[in-house]
Amino acid sequence: VFLDGPAGSQVPQSVIDAISGYLTHHNANQGGAFATSRKSDAALESAHSAMADFLGTPDPDCISFGANMTSLTFSLSRALAKEWSVGDEIVVTHLDHDANFSPWKLAVQDADATLREVNLHTADCSLDLDHLREQINDRTKLIAVCAASNFSGSVTPVKEIGQLAHEVGAMVFIDAVHYAPHRLIDVIDWDCDFLVCSAYKFFGPHIGIMYGQRQLLENLTPYKLRPASDDLPGHWMTGTQNHEGIMGAKAAVDYLISLSPKAAHRREALHQTMAAIDVYESKLMAHLLVSLQKIPSYTLYGITDPARQAERVPTLSFTHASLSPLELTRLLDESGIFAWHGNYYAQPVTESLGLEPEGAVRIGLLHYNTREEVDRLIGVLQELA
Repeated sequence: VFLDGPAGSQVPQSVIDAISGYLTHHNANQGGAFATSRKSDAALESAHSAMADFLGTPDPDCISFGANMTSLTFSLSRALAKEWSVGDEIVVTHLDHDANFSPWKLAVQDADATLREVNLHTADCSLDLDHLREQINDRTKLIAVCAASNFSGSVTPVKEIGQLAHEVGAMVFIDAVHYAPHRLIDVIDWDCDFLVCSAYKFFGPHIGIMYGQRQLLENLTPYKLRPASDDLPGHWMTGTQNHEGIMGAKAAVDYLISLSPKAAHRREALHQTMAAIDVYESKLMAHLLVSLQKIPSYTLYGITDPARQAERVPTLSFTHASLSPLELTRLLDESGIFAWHGNYYAQPVTESLGLEPEGAVRIGLLHYNTREEVDRLIGVLQELA
């Protein structure tokens, strides 16, 4: 039973075939005058187009691929930090994965600027929006926030946060890594300045994706090699890219589109698919929450009220009264159930909850999980209680 999706989802055969197909038929670097290079250019261009539809932008040139979300965030933070100085303020949150915390903290130190940290509500692992508002002022340059917590599944009101940022002339950077496999991303509706996600969380290979508004991507100066393109999207894609991984990311989008075959176009299909996934996963999660709350041996972290299901995605962390997270996940493994232990790099969260150094156990449901698998998990957890 694969409940380790928040650390990396399983992939459909079509994604594996796309990666293999690229290496078999188009394997060449970009910009050459020969056939396989031209085919490679066309294939990669199609991947930018597919990912633009996935994120909700009409401009494929605003999509950059990279090694992973962390590397892309570090690269962007270095470029932005050159624009900051003493007195500028950057806002981060304690609900975030450390990849949306430490890069900004380090960039602030380089720029001699100021870091402001937003608390979370420890009772339900939701973001303290009142505290967020208190941190924003006319010196704020950027707010970095997750769309959904990879620890608790808590969803943040990213559109509202973006409006708060823009009211004071600040930018907003959204980490949508954990949100992407569960609900539809819409960078235009959210009016975000930058957004990152990772294909290996939404049924693709290990590769990162970054969106940025065109005028920002064009006007900022990334660290890059001199021969590298000054045009988008190459401006932000340093070195030779993972071409086969990019094609696997496109295939992951195509897979999601294939689940809504009657849709008129790609974006409409994604709307339908992600809406259906949300409904299905919410039912599974509600069943899991209700069942685990009846077992007193476990402490649950996050939103547990079924009436607040819209405020979370199907990810749950918990601890056992006597077993350590590592011991518990080893016992689950003996029953063929795969789950994560530790802090899952969400160290700002586990520090806020006082769970370091052992962390918790995380269960992450995805649309390929079944009611029978959830019941099997519940049964094993009851036995271990």
